[in-house]
Amino acid sequence: MNIDHRLLVLIVSVAGVLSFTGCGKTQEDGSKSAATTTVGTEIDDSIITAKVKSKLLADQDIKGFDLKVETHKGDVQLSGFVDNQAQIDHAMMITRSIEGVKNVDNKVSLKNNNGTTIGIKIDDGIVTSRVKSSLLADPDIKSFDIAVVTNNGEVQLSGFVDNQTQIDRAADVARRTEGVHNIINELRVKK
Repeated sequence: MNIDHRLLVLIVSVAGVLSFTGCGKTQEDGSKSAATTTVGTEIDDSIITAKVKSKLLADQDIKGFDLKVETHKGDVQLSGFVDNQAQIDHAMMITRSIEGVKNVDNKVSLKNNNGTTIGIKIDDGIVTSRVKSSLLADPDIKSFDIAVVTNNGEVQLSGFVDNQTQIDRAADVARRTEGVHNIINELRVKK
């Protein structure tokens, strides 16, 4: 299956899921939240995210890196770890070139490659899984909107959440997870 066909399948799948899940958030008192997003905006954001990911994966200088892409109302947040500043600049340029991207928020960090071994990379994968599991288990965190990447025990959290309390809670949950040495909290509140 080529990349264009997979992108189309992803877009249709997201549109179908969103049509069943509704388009606004309801507060505890039953009123609609002021920060509601329409189904159309959600679909547009999903399409932008898919296009950015596709372009980054297709680029020889970027495709080997675990970059996370989150989009909210046309604002794209890039996060993850790369080897050098030139790769960050290149990823930013690619992302800005995508139709529909209003703003690019660079939360990409440089890897600390001193002494990185296969064992450390495996450990980082385990730490990432533990953090994701802990976030999913916490009922106060909307963890599906949080990307987690680990490099040498340093965990980067990124994405968009509903409020500052969720940002603080996610950082606290991650910090208490076994194997986490440091947290880089790049989470943002949805506007």
